Amino acid sequence: MSEQLKPELRFPEFDGDWGETTFDSHYSFKPTNSFSRDKLNYEAGTVKNIHYGDIHTEFDLLFDVTKEKVPFINDDVNIENIDDENYVQKGDLVIADASEDYADIGKAIEVINTNNERLLAGLHTFLARREDDEVAEGFFAFLLNTYKARYEIMRIAQGTKVLGLSKNRLGEIPLYIPEPNEQQKIANFLKAIDKRIKLLKAKKDALEEYKTSIMQKLFAQEIRFKQDDGSDFPEWEEKRIDEIFDVTRGNVLAVPEMSDLQTEEYKYPVYSSQTKLDGLTGYYKEFLYQDAITWTTDGANAGEVKFRKGKFYCTNVCGVLLSTDGYANSCIAQLLNKVTHRYVSYVGNPKLMNNVMAGVKIEFPHTDEQAKIAEFIDSIKVKVDALSYKIEEIENYKESVLQKMFV
Repeated sequence: MSEQLKPELRFPEFDGDWGETTFDSHYSFKPTNSFSRDKLNYEAGTVKNIHYGDIHTEFDLLFDVTKEKVPFINDDVNIENIDDENYVQKGDLVIADASEDYADIGKAIEVINTNNERLLAGLHTFLARREDDEVAEGFFAFLLNTYKARYEIMRIAQGTKVLGLSKNRLGEIPLYIPEPNEQQKIANFLKAIDKRIKLLKAKKDALEEYKTSIMQKLFAQEIRFKQDDGSDFPEWEEKRIDEIFDVTRGNVLAVPEMSDLQTEEYKYPVYSSQTKLDGLTGYYKEFLYQDAITWTTDGANAGEVKFRKGKFYCTNVCGVLLSTDGYANSCIAQLLNKVTHRYVSYVGNPKLMNNVMAGVKIEFPHTDEQAKIAEFIDSIKVKVDALSYKIEEIENYKESVLQKMFV
């Protein structure tokens, strides 16, 4: 047998080649419905429905109905003719058979808990039911997410504007699987990683909710920090932005002039209007500003405000607020974020230009109170960033082992 039928990464107690098989050797297809979104609701009903769009964007790979937000079928929709065997069961795979891109075509979830609820597979889905005992719980969900399986699925997808799959062609895709005991150990290992990721994400979400709650109370002045001697800070004062800051903007910088990685030469972060990576778009050998507030002047994210600590470069779609008196901090950035959306012009391309920002009025706390608020915001951000880094690290690890543990 060929050496390629053994995975690169394997538990030591297992040996021997994996067996070649096809999808339809282990699963058969059951009928699904074609109810569109307007036939569904999230308020009430007796039967829930898995929509292909939710497989693309919402549901976990291992689907537990008690942990997912699944819509109900409207009561006026007739489902009396649907046989009991065509309701979703534990162990079923629900596969999205349509997508506008290759990334989501054939994306699958495996149902690990129905909670005895009535559940159907809906529009643009295949419902695949396990037909033998040669498949361990969770294994095929991970298998279908590997590069090789994804390639086979993308290869058989057809269509121009919308890609589609056929049951016959999906059933014939070649796959490689080990004995059930090894399948189960692989699935359990990957499930444990997923559980760790979920716990970290829940912790991150809780921190962000706590931060949002406290900030709302701080900015509404429902709660206030005290001065170091225990006395109250002065009342907040309303001022225009241009009374406090020098208002300027970034410079044009071509992408080829930047480095994707931070190096000794290219050490200064470059910020743009993008939302991913907190606006970080690369690194440059020069800096424009230090410890300043930026906002997006043009585009879908116009009006989004950030505090940029340290030396940095920013592009021409970033406005910049400069202060030598300590007003450039995360406290003022967050205060501005609460109001800037009101000043964005949505005529054509959304814009919040410098002259408009200059005239924005907000209430400014005393600089010492700002410092205490900023310290609180920054301390939470450090914790959130650390969790984000850890989540990304574990997700990358999972992706790496996922590809190495399968043939």
